Amino acid sequence: MFDWRPFVFGGLASSVAELVTYPLDLTKTRLQIQGQIFDNSSQQVKYAQKKYTNMFQAVFRIGQEEGIRMLYSGVSAALLRQATYGTIKMGIYQKIKRIFAEDIQHEKLYVNVLNGMFSGALANAIANPTDLLKIRMQANHPSVQGKRLFPAMVSIAKKEGFTGLWSGVLPTIQRAAIVCGVELAVYDWMKKQIICRFNGSDTIGTHFLSSFSAGFAGALASTPIDVVRTRLMNQEHLTRRSNLTATPYKGIVDCFTKTVKNEGFLALYKGFVPSWLRLGPWNIVFFIVFEQLKKLN
Repeated sequence: MFDWRPFVFGGLASSVAELVTYPLDLTKTRLQIQGQIFDNSSQQVKYAQKKYTNMFQAVFRIGQEEGIRMLYSGVSAALLRQATYGTIKMGIYQKIKRIFAEDIQHEKLYVNVLNGMFSGALANAIANPTDLLKIRMQANHPSVQGKRLFPAMVSIAKKEGFTGLWSGVLPTIQRAAIVCGVELAVYDWMKKQIICRFNGSDTIGTHFLSSFSAGFAGALASTPIDVVRTRLMNQEHLTRRSNLTATPYKGIVDCFTKTVKNEGFLALYKGFVPSWLRLGPWNIVFFIVFEQLKKLN
């Protein structure tokens, strides 16, 4: 009989973690899209201005200027994303993991890395429209201002075409492969070391240490591609029928090159601190909730 629990538990744990840490994710997005410098002076849009100096100042200023509720702008899209992405990712990862290893003692790090990369990439490819919508809502983008979840998605599809909902899908898939390949594998590896090598127990303390390590490793590996992904998703990809001004970035390589050229290499790590501060708590909440759900009969 098919075991559906890894899928459902993955979706539930992902949604809880997203809800708890969402304001940190929003400030990370705002930090990543600000200060963009374009070759064409006509493309000096509002994102060229640097409004925020750090995560804490960003939280204060957003709450002061836009209201506390804005810190949860786009949370409906984020929860919808986790209901799809988190469900598919963890379900597939857990299923494949048990094909290659019967228990934690026989798990191989490289197998879990490849498994995590595949599971994350597939799940994100499917859930990309909800990810795009979340980023647009977090950035208070004109295409979604004043609109609810599904009307905003329809508006984007009408203006930019159905494929516009998959804007930035390649960097999204790449980021998902990196994040999941690192986070899931590091979590399971750390958990294995604590239990098997140091004779630890499968307790919340073990889950906490393993998930904290996974969050740091994931943030370090994913921030550069996350910056590129966020910028590509935040620009409007107008249909070819339109004669309006072209978008600032033509693709992944162009965005990466222009960011480094115009803003310096460290610009690829904009939002690293809030990214880590988010991925750390996110992973802690997610894995602890997931592990507790696994214990249910």
